[in-house]
Amino acid sequence: MKGQRFLNRMEAGQLLAKKLKAYANRGDVLVLALPRGGVPVAFEVARALHAPLDVMIVRKLGVPGQEELAMGAIASGGVRVLNEDVVQMLALPEEVVNKVAAHEQRELERREHLYRGNWPAYDIHDRIVILVDDGIATGATMRAAASAVRKQHPARIIIAVPVAAYETSREFTAEVDEVVCVSIPEAFLAVGFWYEHFDQTSDEEVRQLLERARREQHPVVLQNSSYDRTEN
Repeated sequence: MKGQRFLNRMEAGQLLAKKLKAYANRGDVLVLALPRGGVPVAFEVARALHAPLDVMIVRKLGVPGQEELAMGAIASGGVRVLNEDVVQMLALPEEVVNKVAAHEQRELERREHLYRGNWPAYDIHDRIVILVDDGIATGATMRAAASAVRKQHPARIIIAVPVAAYETSREFTAEVDEVVCVSIPEAFLAVGFWYEHFDQTSDEEVRQLLERARREQHPVVLQNSSYDRTEN
């Protein structure tokens, strides 16, 4: 089976960063990670590019009883993207979709506060935004993230992942300005298959990586600021 496997998300991020080196040391680049698994990957990308790191909170809308099957996703800014094929195939009524979306919206808001604390989100307008996750299967989550970013009028949207399903990566080339992948295997299976170590990323790890990224970007500001990420 053709396709590159990665030791862990850190190694995957370092390899991905090499494919994005054209965007290094630019003042208009912003790296946005999809929590949780995308954050360790994006941290390495942001560090290599000397770019700021933030999160784009996205929640998958799982089919009740088959939660791994995505019927869509929601993202910060009130964005909802539905997988119409799944919704129609399973004849899912609107009230079921709305109930799942309401539940995931509460979790989205919880994570926004937990991960960012009082630190404001970066301005996306007129910036080159690099959206990073640890991989793309169906693309529902990334599609919601791209829609949320697009609403804020960036200069350019780039989707960057270590591994992606072939058909999904092709679809995204028509939806964003650029798609960057380290590996696009012929037979995808699942994102986790392409990692030797694919442990779940914790909320605390996300918090710590965002804090480290901000300290590296703004050491003086953070040293003298009143932002306290422990008050959550």
